Amino acid sequence: MFRVLRGIKNRFGSTSELGLFAMEGEGLVGVEDPSRLLLEERPVDRPGSVVVAAFEGSRPLMVEVQALLVRSYGTPRRVVSGMDPHRVALVLAVMERHLGIKMSEMDAYFKVTGGISLDDPGMDLGVLAAALSSFIGRAIPPQWAVCGEVGLTGEVRRVSHIADRVKEAASLGFTRALVPGTISSVQPGILTVAATRVSEVASRLGMEAEEE
Repeated sequence: MFRVLRGIKNRFGSTSELGLFAMEGEGLVGVEDPSRLLLEERPVDRPGSVVVAAFEGSRPLMVEVQALLVRSYGTPRRVVSGMDPHRVALVLAVMERHLGIKMSEMDAYFKVTGGISLDDPGMDLGVLAAALSSFIGRAIPPQWAVCGEVGLTGEVRRVSHIADRVKEAASLGFTRALVPGTISSVQPGILTVAATRVSEVASRLGMEAEEE
């Protein structure tokens, strides 16, 4: 659906700029608000979906990460689209070690919707949140966006340009953002909720498993 233009070499300036275009009948047309376009068909009441405040090149980009965890009846499958599969495998290993979820007994499917492919450490927390939502069977409330890197010891680590990511989330109407750190804060139009460990993610997002 989209075409991405990245600068590989620029003798006189930065190569961090990113151009996003849509293929229309008259040719390539620049996309003015790609985040809003990418989230147009996002389900708001389905487990396994979360919006990530990602960063690509020099611009924030809101994308939807979807996850589906199902019981495996053989060698567990790992299917990843739009993200680094090695980072996804890392997050799944952290979930098994620090959350006690037997990921080694499940098939796991992940994708970034809209045909976008990203290599951003801030996607880690989206993978974790979407996987937790699918496993628990509870949808993440639609007002939430997330970003953060997941460490091997179960910590949630800071990523670059957090302020820009949160600002982009607020501009699209999100009222809560889960970010790395120890102090939550209120910014114009949005509440940023801090988390330092993966064990805090479910409770911060309000999706603890309900007791029978």
